[in-house]
Amino acid sequence: MTAPSTFGLSSEARNLHWLLTNLVEEVPGLLSVAVVSSDGLLLLSSDPGRNAEARAETEADRPTGPKGSAADLATIVSGIGSLTIGAAKLMDGGGVKQTMVAMDEGSLFVMSISDGSLLGVHGSPDCDMSVVAYHMALFVGRAGHVLTPELRSELRKSLESEPMGSGR
Repeated sequence: MTAPSTFGLSSEARNLHWLLTNLVEEVPGLLSVAVVSSDGLLLLSSDPGRNAEARAETEADRPTGPKGSAADLATIVSGIGSLTIGAAKLMDGGGVKQTMVAMDEGSLFVMSISDGSLLGVHGSPDCDMSVVAYHMALFVGRAGHVLTPELRSELRKSLESEPMGSGR
């Protein structure tokens, strides 16, 4: 996974990028990571599938997250987040803190950050689920208080203006 460009971003946005890069580098077995807003928009991603080189590779050669796309992971994370929130309401279970989906060929982790924002992680089949959950909780604890509406807007704009062909 490659580090996203932080040129021209506020110190809070650069800090959030640093936290995401640190999560990816510290935890073995992570394939893709995305931060998603409460309305399902991708705010931040570690997925190199956003650049032209990764999109040009064949599906079989791509060892990244779901279909190699940060947008795909954001969609999945948003959908699972909505589903689990609805289930918790029906069951009078309170707020949803985390969701984990164990699959034959990997794992998906979704954790609430703040005011509906979510952290989603796609892990390899051999990732240590407890280590992933621990590091996600650290990320959420550090990122939750800085993920303001202004910062979410800045992150959305930075993704929209990012050249799709850049190697970052």
